Amino acid sequence: MTGPRNWLTTALRLVAGIAIVVPAALLAGASPAAAHPMPHSVVQLDVHQASVTARLELPVDDLSRAGGIDLSDTTRATLSGRADAIRTYLREHIHPISSGGKAWQVSVGALRLSRTEQTSTGPYRELVAEAVLTPPAGADVRHFTFDYDVIVHQVVTHTVLVTVRQDWAAGQVDGEGTTQVGTIRIDTRTMTVPALKVDLGDGSAWRGFLAMVKLGGDHILTGTDHLLFLLILLLPAPLAATGRRWDGLVGARRALGRIGRITLAFTAGHSVALAVTALGRLNVPGWPVEAFIAASILVGAIHAIRPLFPGKEALVALVFGLGHGMAFSFVLAEMHLSTGQLVTSLLGFNLGIELVQLLLVFLALPSLLVLARLRVQPALRLTGAVLTGTAAAGWLADRLGLPNPVARAADSAGSHTTLLLASLTVTALAATAWTLITRRHARPGPAEPLTTTCDPHGPDRSAGIADSAAAQTH
Repeated sequence: MTGPRNWLTTALRLVAGIAIVVPAALLAGASPAAAHPMPHSVVQLDVHQASVTARLELPVDDLSRAGGIDLSDTTRATLSGRADAIRTYLREHIHPISSGGKAWQVSVGALRLSRTEQTSTGPYRELVAEAVLTPPAGADVRHFTFDYDVIVHQVVTHTVLVTVRQDWAAGQVDGEGTTQVGTIRIDTRTMTVPALKVDLGDGSAWRGFLAMVKLGGDHILTGTDHLLFLLILLLPAPLAATGRRWDGLVGARRALGRIGRITLAFTAGHSVALAVTALGRLNVPGWPVEAFIAASILVGAIHAIRPLFPGKEALVALVFGLGHGMAFSFVLAEMHLSTGQLVTSLLGFNLGIELVQLLLVFLALPSLLVLARLRVQPALRLTGAVLTGTAAAGWLADRLGLPNPVARAADSAGSHTTLLLASLTVTALAATAWTLITRRHARPGPAEPLTTTCDPHGPDRSAGIADSAAAQTH
């Protein structure tokens, strides 16, 4: 009676063991790729007036598997040897089509390798490719069909995320955020890759103009170096120079005139340089301009300690403003705008710069005038000048090829724009209140009438009081 039960028990144990061992063996033998989410591709579109630039971010392992191009041992130095094969493969799998059914022209440019990491994935290598998509004459760049199956045609689990990084006509110009257009993946029912319908809506020059006004304001507000140069030049404006030292005041009206001339000269300098460099599409190297800006701040800081060019601050602001304007033009150059868009952008960008610049000068003005009248003025002025000069020296070294923590700390100050505006506003209100209070206390009260009395024992004493008061007055 026990034999059949023992046999049945043994058989059940054997089946249970197989049920545990087989899945465990399958899991143990699975590739690491099956156990972790795989990285996806990213296509970032920059929409221009007559073309679309696509930045392709492609995982190297999946690209090698799909394109049959072994990139496992490829480095940045050896990438050029496989560049032609990569470009050919990409052109064969990127086919934008206009709404009228006509194919766009596709050209693939720069290629480079990098390392990156996506959410839920570990670090991996990616290939970054730049492609230019040009529609036929008269076709709309804002509405087209994006027939794209790079990697997806072979790796069925792969996904492509398509976004817009820059779209001037839609008011998207800062390049910091992206707008998702859609995803491209294989249809597992038909095993085909459906094309993505791209509809960017209607753009307008007005939206581009307003976006550039905002971009210009943000640029001067977060551009710590531009702001420091102007403020350090304005710091000694209310002071009089005696020899090689600041000594005494020039008066409120004259100080206001100096501040106005310095601000206007700086505005003229950077506006002219910005217009000439941007409209002329001059390819100016970046590091000499940035080093020039750092040097200009250092000169301004030294001038705030000891007068270098008293009375000529406006001329210096004009000359150094030219360099700051060239730096402003780099923002427009990176956008690759058409001539019409460039002119509109230039006006909007410069308007934004000037509006925020005037706001900052207006907020700083009461503090500058009050600071000059305080006993602690020399100490505060020297402290501000030394801090500014230290930051400028750090920037100058960094832009000449010597990175340093001082430059990094000075750059990070541009991220605290809210704190900057709040501080300037509070100090402006405090300075204005202090000025009103001191003027009220300094104002003489109403004159009290003199009471004349006759002294029976002597002459009229009122005449003596009047004569004494007149003598004290004179």
